[in-house]
Amino acid sequence: DPQEMELATASKRKLRRFIVIDEVVDKLYGSKVRAYFQENNVQHKILALPTTEETKSMDLVLNILHEVQKFSLDRRTEPIIAIGGGVCLDIVGLAASLYRRRTPYIRVPTTLLSYVDASVGAKNGVNFLQCKNKLGGYTPPVASFLDRSFIQSIPRRHISNGLGEILKMALMKHKGLFDLLKNHGKYLLDTKFQSCNGFADHGDAALQTTRIAIETMLEELAPNLWEDDLDRLVDFGHVISPELEMRVLPLLMHGEAVNIDMAFMTYVAHARGLLGAEEKEQILQCMRGLELPVWHSGCSWALIQRALRERLKHSGGQTRMPLPTGLGEADIFNDTSEETLQRAYELWVKD
Repeated sequence: DPQEMELATASKRKLRRFIVIDEVVDKLYGSKVRAYFQENNVQHKILALPTTEETKSMDLVLNILHEVQKFSLDRRTEPIIAIGGGVCLDIVGLAASLYRRRTPYIRVPTTLLSYVDASVGAKNGVNFLQCKNKLGGYTPPVASFLDRSFIQSIPRRHISNGLGEILKMALMKHKGLFDLLKNHGKYLLDTKFQSCNGFADHGDAALQTTRIAIETMLEELAPNLWEDDLDRLVDFGHVISPELEMRVLPLLMHGEAVNIDMAFMTYVAHARGLLGAEEKEQILQCMRGLELPVWHSGCSWALIQRALRERLKHSGGQTRMPLPTGLGEADIFNDTSEETLQRAYELWVKD
């Protein structure tokens, strides 16, 4: 905006920015980030941190806040910038929400999972007492900057991990997105979600897939940003997975744990008669094509029971279980019997 640019350049005060960047991302892109701020004459502080599920704690939030205080940030005109995966964006979002009660922040996702998931919505948080995201709040960023070129530097398994969250939205809300994943999944993995010329058979599958995933996520989150309504289709894959993910850390990544949960819930939907055998197999085949796990030995019947008890505690005494009722169609159910769940579990184990 020319007017905003004029105001910014006319100000006598030098532009200042505080940046938190994941330490792995810093090794790959840190020199470019520093060069950018130097060339634009921006006074800056870059804090590189190890942002993983194991370090996702209030200790790291307080570490960031100590550095923010030393930098002496203006809490309304100098947004904190977070550059990294979902864990980094969550931690920085919580730190910003706490500093002077609310300091604006900007999300720059660098993984596929954070690109389609953590970049959208208002939530932030950290793990506490071995529970995933037990502490947190709802403070949306002032902006999310999306650049798929970051994704080309992440390992194939991380791309598969992000595909788990995309598949969630496909199964819940968008048959066309499911077809994109089923038909182009291997291509997306091979090309690391970069838009490539000369592949007419695939079109721009990367752009289509990410755009639809984000749009469907926004459609679902925007009317219920503060989660006043606990019936949420975006909770598909997040009923059992929080317990499983924390129990087996660091063996499973977030999207992998979500997919294992979705695989089990696909069997539950089948056991309830919501999905036919062919639809169930199509979903599982798509998951395998995206190189996602459909089973983990850590997901025992006892763990599932424990996860469902936790679900009841925090969901107003109801399971509020999102289940597919077709490919790209879903509903919320509160009446799935333990007998049905056990029958689904036994078939899942057998398969």
